[in-house]
Amino acid sequence: MKQSEINKLSKEDIEEKLNEFQASLKDLKMKHSISPLENPLEIKKTRRIIARLKTFKSNPVSYTHLRAH
Repeated sequence: MKQSEINKLSKEDIEEKLNEFQASLKDLKMKHSISPLENPLEIKKTRRIIARLKTFKSNPVSYTHLRAH
């Protein structure tokens, strides 16, 4: 999920996506601990998406400024 996609989401959608990706991360980590994942970079990607969502959730004003340019 790219930042431009996150910028278009409502607060409710951000909460929903955040919960979805956190559950996905938990699932990926569990699967990886049992047997190696085919693509372990999925864990890294998911963590970064969660960070983007949390950052936007805590400070959406800074990103609305970026959209204007």
